[in-house]
Amino acid sequence: MFLIRSGAIEGYELLVTQYGQNPAVLLQKFGFSSAQLRDPNTYVSYSRLADLLDATALACGDPLFCLNLAADQSVLALGEIALSIRQQQTLADALTYSNQHISLHAYGVHVQQNPRGDTLELQLTFDFSNPSGLTQLMQLSAGQAFNLVSQMVLNTGSALKLHLPQSAPATGADTPTSYRDNVLYSSNFAGISFPLSWLPRKPQYDEQLLREHFQQRIRLLQSIYPGNLQAQVCHIIGNLLPSGECNIERVAAALNLHPRVLQKKLQQDDLSFRELLQQTRTEVAKRNLQHGQLSVTDLALNLGYADVAIFSRNFKRWTGMSPSEWRKIGKTS
Repeated sequence: MFLIRSGAIEGYELLVTQYGQNPAVLLQKFGFSSAQLRDPNTYVSYSRLADLLDATALACGDPLFCLNLAADQSVLALGEIALSIRQQQTLADALTYSNQHISLHAYGVHVQQNPRGDTLELQLTFDFSNPSGLTQLMQLSAGQAFNLVSQMVLNTGSALKLHLPQSAPATGADTPTSYRDNVLYSSNFAGISFPLSWLPRKPQYDEQLLREHFQQRIRLLQSIYPGNLQAQVCHIIGNLLPSGECNIERVAAALNLHPRVLQKKLQQDDLSFRELLQQTRTEVAKRNLQHGQLSVTDLALNLGYADVAIFSRNFKRWTGMSPSEWRKIGKTS
């Protein structure tokens, strides 16, 4: 099944309302709800989301609905991966990292690097399609990629291009101002392109964006798990695991706590960070092996393991079975 974080459509309800439409009606028609959008890290059907976006563009009478949606988003629409990407040493490292961990945001999309002369094309490809050829989803995804690179590089001018396969819209559908000088319609791919000379650049790091992310996370966790520190910690661990940077320092920072304070709070409940880390890894691994499509190697990476053998050994210690044995039993039960 192809899945994506609901946070990818950050701002959807507000924008639909601005067009005079009822977002709840549109969401319900495709099996979604406003409640699912409250937690940006809830995974939803990627293909149904694509259909929702096409129907929304039609209902709002704007063939560039998703380009406008992307223009109003922050890079936090991409979630945890956007923050980790920006901490890499160079833009080239950032691209490598994004390819390795894109499943942290979505399953079913790929970013292919295609050098062409002195330009690098980042081409978005999807493992599924729909009657429109994913027109709106391509707008949203290309716009989000453009937003991320433009904030990492800064002062990109017109050298950063946003590519869309669709033809230029008729009069009355305006390209958002932030993309107007950069968008190329009727392109042979969906994605972005920029000079190869940018690859050695160090991505800009926005401390304010990091603080904003943590503040949003704290408010969200307090609303979903009021007074339940264990559930809050496990939730954060689950989101950090694929980054390979899941440690008590990162989790404590997400809760706006000093690591020692977090340790003491957990000890008061006879818990430890190590126990919650293992518990979360076990639950995520079991769920993915039974219902997901990731290979054991990819699952190991998504759980923060650099070596699949270590993951397999630990999983057998936790469950008494190898990952492949667990998957086989789960699929037949």
